[in-house]
Amino acid sequence: MGRLILLVATLLPGMTYAQTTDKALQRIRDSKTITIAYRTDAPPFSHEVRGQPAGYTVELCKRVVTSLEQQLKVQRLTVKWVPANVQNRLDLVRKGAVDIECGTTTATLSRMEQVDFSNPVWVDATGLLVRKSVGARALGGLAGKSIAVVAGTPNQRALEDSLKKGLVNAKVVPAKTYEEAISLVEGGNADALAAGRTMLVGMGSKLKDLSDYDLLDDDIGYEPYAIVLPLGANGLRLAVNRALSRIYDSDAIVEIFRGAFPTAKPSAALVIMYRLNVYPE
Repeated sequence: MGRLILLVATLLPGMTYAQTTDKALQRIRDSKTITIAYRTDAPPFSHEVRGQPAGYTVELCKRVVTSLEQQLKVQRLTVKWVPANVQNRLDLVRKGAVDIECGTTTATLSRMEQVDFSNPVWVDATGLLVRKSVGARALGGLAGKSIAVVAGTPNQRALEDSLKKGLVNAKVVPAKTYEEAISLVEGGNADALAAGRTMLVGMGSKLKDLSDYDLLDDDIGYEPYAIVLPLGANGLRLAVNRALSRIYDSDAIVEIFRGAFPTAKPSAALVIMYRLNVYPE
């Protein structure tokens, strides 16, 4: 019996490690390098400042890396940042070109067939930015008008579902990028723009004259943003979620939020999201 107890005690640490490690996490540990895709066009979440990655999700992922160093007992992880866009962000993770993606990617059930996601890092809703000259005060006021939206995003799905449910006959104009969507509105080829509400606020700096537009009160879709992970990378997902739990349970999340949104306060939904994703060890 004594030998059996000794054998079990010897195997347990290895068994525990095997349950929480995968190839992705092992590669990060062995190479002491993590490759992170980031959006260059999604302020205030992920963009570039003087050629360097910046924004809410980027700063959050930097803290995640620090936590991974502690969890893996690696003195320092080298971070390789890879620019990404709305078209290739999932493929970069799915094909193994990067370890994770930090941007404004909404976790959806259909996307979970290709990649995994961390616990949520943000909650938002699809909003509508409308040219004042249109005179719309709600989604129904856009009947007979055109609405630009980035193709293939949950924003497009939320917009089309809302138009259908509300019996609003408006034209959806797909765009490849947010820059193209903005150009469609500013060029008079669309009357409104649908995107994440916080994203729309961040786009203000890209508009020639923000005073020409109204941000409608309508919320037409729930969007939980998350860090994108390789499918089946259970160990990496656990390590990232452990990092997020610790960040949400500390002043670090306050610093990250204030850095990206210096004049704003977190919504009640966001505060609840933070608290619901703090887990005991």
